[in-house]
Amino acid sequence: MTESTSIHQSGTNDGWHGVISEDSSFKPELGRYHLYIGLFCPFAHRVNLVRHLRGLTQALPISVVMPYPKGNAQGWPGWRFPKSDIEYPGATVDHLFHSAYMHDIYFQADKEYKGRYSVPVLWDKQTQTIVNNESAEILRWLPTAFDTIVPKVPGLDLYPASLADRIDELSPWMQSDLNAGVYKAGFADSQEKYDAAVPVVFRALNRLEGLIAENGGPFILGKQLTELDVRAYATIVRFDTIYVQHFKCNLGTIRHNYPVIHNWLKNLYWNVPGFRESTDFKHIKENYSKSHGDINPRAITPMGPIPNVEGGVEDDISHLRIGYVDI
Repeated sequence: MTESTSIHQSGTNDGWHGVISEDSSFKPELGRYHLYIGLFCPFAHRVNLVRHLRGLTQALPISVVMPYPKGNAQGWPGWRFPKSDIEYPGATVDHLFHSAYMHDIYFQADKEYKGRYSVPVLWDKQTQTIVNNESAEILRWLPTAFDTIVPKVPGLDLYPASLADRIDELSPWMQSDLNAGVYKAGFADSQEKYDAAVPVVFRALNRLEGLIAENGGPFILGKQLTELDVRAYATIVRFDTIYVQHFKCNLGTIRHNYPVIHNWLKNLYWNVPGFRESTDFKHIKENYSKSHGDINPRAITPMGPIPNVEGGVEDDISHLRIGYVDI
């Protein structure tokens, strides 16, 4: 994928959509870029996960916002940086500008920006602007962005040509019904909207269970780790921990109702470097429980489930029962 430049109109809420590549105005250079993330956010998580999988932890340093407070309904003032790297474990100061809030980064790039102050944000120190703040776009091109200057990871190809059509077919469904589906259920403001949203999530889990089983695992499309695994992991690793109780997606759990997805999750978390290292359950649990006053007004963070991810991986998934929640 190539792009000549990143076009952004001051004062809009469209965000930034640049690409790091040799054919772009954002060239792959060491020391040039900085990534802002929240460890709680599933969409920022998948970018940070690619950063780990691709071996970019040194080439692409990060600043990490705290998981709460979130701000008001309009997102103001938004995510805050700790005052020091020891104020909240895992969160960091803003290493570039020593900003107090994430919105300061957006206003550094556009003083009249009118959108939300979300993570992730990829910053270019050379041009002093944001390269991209759309996680799905970064997820697609980041795995190859630094190929000319950072040694490739043997066997890693998250968007292989042989599976590209299948990935493109499944990604919109996964995003709509699973990744965003849990939020449609969790933020439903009426019984009717909630009742309509929850079955969509579990139909998506039913389909994912069947996909992994049909393709023989250990990954969604078979033997090749792909972008789909990254997309799904960021949601599934939060499911039993948060979405079951906090978002009321409680028609079933991953560990009890979906043996194949559960095995897939355990394999990624325990056996594939980068998945466990990019997952922080303290940030995840405290973000949701302490940021949504309308859902959890006392901001009490649940202890369980314990453990966050169970051990024990079955190498031959044909031995597993294929789970299903009847909706």
